[in-house]
Amino acid sequence: MSSPALEQWLKYAPAPKPLDSKKKFHVFLSYRSTNRAWALQLYDILRGLNYEAFLDQYKLAAASPLAFSLGEALAASRAAILIWSSAFEDSEWCMEEYNTLEQKEKNKTGFRYVIAKVDESPLPDLASGKIHVDFSQDRDGPSGSGLLRMLYGIHDEPLPPAAVQLAVEVDEEIKTARAQVKAARTNGFLNRLETLSQSNGLAWQTTPALGCEVADAIIGLGDNAAALRLLKKLQHQFPRAIHPKQLEGLALARSKDWEGAQTVLGELHASGQLDPETLGIYARTWMDRYRVSQDRGHLRKSRDLYRQAFTAAPQSYYTGINAASKSLILGEWDVAAQLAKQVEGLVGVKPVDQDYWKTATVAETQLLQATYDNAARLYSEAISIEPEAHGNHQSTKAQAIVILEALNASPEERAKILSAFDHHGCRV
Repeated sequence: MSSPALEQWLKYAPAPKPLDSKKKFHVFLSYRSTNRAWALQLYDILRGLNYEAFLDQYKLAAASPLAFSLGEALAASRAAILIWSSAFEDSEWCMEEYNTLEQKEKNKTGFRYVIAKVDESPLPDLASGKIHVDFSQDRDGPSGSGLLRMLYGIHDEPLPPAAVQLAVEVDEEIKTARAQVKAARTNGFLNRLETLSQSNGLAWQTTPALGCEVADAIIGLGDNAAALRLLKKLQHQFPRAIHPKQLEGLALARSKDWEGAQTVLGELHASGQLDPETLGIYARTWMDRYRVSQDRGHLRKSRDLYRQAFTAAPQSYYTGINAASKSLILGEWDVAAQLAKQVEGLVGVKPVDQDYWKTATVAETQLLQATYDNAARLYSEAISIEPEAHGNHQSTKAQAIVILEALNASPEERAKILSAFDHHGCRV
């Protein structure tokens, strides 16, 4: 709330209306535990705007029956914000809460709820007709035009003209910035990325999202030291944000500092961050540790974390493909094949335009199934998408080598796969 840029946004926010004697809360926050950090950020913003917000972490008495307390709080709330993600849809409890919100709004008692979608998974058919605000690019908390739309949504009011104009300007700034970051990443222009990271526009100052995209691009290009400098700056600017810490763990892991990476990600994990990205990068550090120790317990820990993430978020192809590869290395061939098929159902069998990681995953599903010709061709296609992303190429090639060893691939099969990387001058 102390950010001048965020304050510039929030001066357009609607003020809470007085509560009558039957209501204790302006807003009830419904969320899955994996989205707790995002919910906490929203809670802080609402409190700063003088809204009485219900968040179970702060409002539930320890001795109270959980279901009764939540039901009582919802009955005492004028509106609700449903924080939606793939994890929410997978929870039976959360779906019951969604159905309750839907019914309360249909009863036409003045109750209203809005959906804040915080990942890229599509809304299911039962919620597709509901007006929602897409925060899939704001994983660390709500901000900007989306925040304003959500706040006006619970009042069932349109944005005022001044807010609309500011939203248009900032949304255009975000669109332009993302195109600039993507171009610099594809072209391998590290200096350009570092220049972009110093931007001071409203879109850069109200959320760490754009800064994190730059840091992720720099990691992909292999300059982990530069990425770590930027991430330290972002953590100072947004001390409660999660994504800069996740990327710090990734940059440390890519720097072969598995101990430092495990420290960062282990603390996130211990604090209750169970989202696919935290679990996935944390799992990667256990694999790095296994490479040093050769302790199969470390390998099993890596596989279990990847599988936990994939089970909780079955659209997360990154955690799924890694759960498959680690199962193969553990000698669990049937499990690896089953997981690889699941991931293939998510990513398909063809190159994905302008998406390095998804295309590399398509290649890996083919490699896990020992279809070497397809895998080699797809790895080459992936590298062609981002020819300068040597850090990403190195990570992908290292994974392929481990899989080839687990498959007992012949020298000819091994050469076929690795030639896809060598042809592009992969710096390993």
